[in-house]
Amino acid sequence: MSTETASIVIIGGGLEGVATAWALAQRGITDVVVCERDTVGGGMTGKSSGIVRCHYGVSSLAAMAAIGLEVFEKAEEIFGTDIGFRQTGYVVGVGEPNVENLRKSLAAQREVGVQTEEMDVSEVAKLWPAADLEPFAAFGWEERGGYGDAYQTAQAFAASARAAGVRIKQGTSVSGLLTDGERVTGVELADHSTISADTVVVATGVWTKPFLDTYGIDVPITVHREQIVMIHPGMELVAVPVFSDLVSLQYVRPDVRGEILFGNSDLAELEVANPDGYLNRADEAFLDLTVDKVGTRFPAFTDASITSSYAGCYDVTPDWNPVISTGPLDGLVIAAGFSGHGFKISPAVGRLVADLVVDGRSNDPRIPESNFRLSRFDDGDLLKTKFPYVGAGEMR
Repeated sequence: MSTETASIVIIGGGLEGVATAWALAQRGITDVVVCERDTVGGGMTGKSSGIVRCHYGVSSLAAMAAIGLEVFEKAEEIFGTDIGFRQTGYVVGVGEPNVENLRKSLAAQREVGVQTEEMDVSEVAKLWPAADLEPFAAFGWEERGGYGDAYQTAQAFAASARAAGVRIKQGTSVSGLLTDGERVTGVELADHSTISADTVVVATGVWTKPFLDTYGIDVPITVHREQIVMIHPGMELVAVPVFSDLVSLQYVRPDVRGEILFGNSDLAELEVANPDGYLNRADEAFLDLTVDKVGTRFPAFTDASITSSYAGCYDVTPDWNPVISTGPLDGLVIAAGFSGHGFKISPAVGRLVADLVVDGRSNDPRIPESNFRLSRFDDGDLLKTKFPYVGAGEMR
């Protein structure tokens, strides 16, 4: 049985795992091995709808999204390649019951460096002339928002980390942790070889709970199937922004092929799924919902047609926010439970994990590590927005 050594092993070559490898490399730490059972970004990363927004009522998440945005904007300079980021702008619309909390949320976002403002309906109408805006009472606007490509972004993180000296092992399954008492000492691979390490980062997304249950570590994640539908609007659109509609609970964003991506924002009921065996397309009920919601909000799409659909899985925690946490075993760091937020905050996630590995704490005062600690669930101290929206609290 062969034995390899590293300072840090990262289990999972999805977006958060390779973002962590990149962030460690940025700090000059390159004795790192990433173990990915398939290929980089080959799991749920490639299913992301890729929305880039900083609109969060949880200030630490808003700050993380702002960091992500800065990296996406400078991607060509940082990575030397296009990561698929398109800066279309992001608009969020609410009904009368949510106006006060929208304004409070926008103010709190500005306090942590987000460039966001309220926008008049007449201005939104210029951006989205095909939309029926009558039901909305207020709008938030992020000129720097947009959408990106999570798979391309993961490849860029991985290539940058590899160029710095990080070892990325694809087709390499981790069968378990190596432990010595209350300390993690490395990982065992499926072929029974081992990698000894001072620190192990578990960034395994929807597969995290069963993996860590083996060691008595309860990460309260529910796997939830989320469906996406691609629509051709039947007309040529101007350069429209991402639109988050918190009245009919949907979001739409343009796509580079002239189509529109539709997602449902009503997440009050989860569809529990097996991440290794789920329906990878929208079902008939969801297609009917799509037709109803899109037809209602965009009555000008008289010749619209559904062109394709797919599905992915969210790793959802009880408060819909991630676990980015040390312990409970010494030398273990967990980065999972991203609940649909993972793409836009991934650069900040990588930096926070790197901070935890190197310094044991966050180095950004806007992003206290305590917010994302695993023990918050046992403590009953859930990470929740101070400005919840009626009907759409889970994702904001």
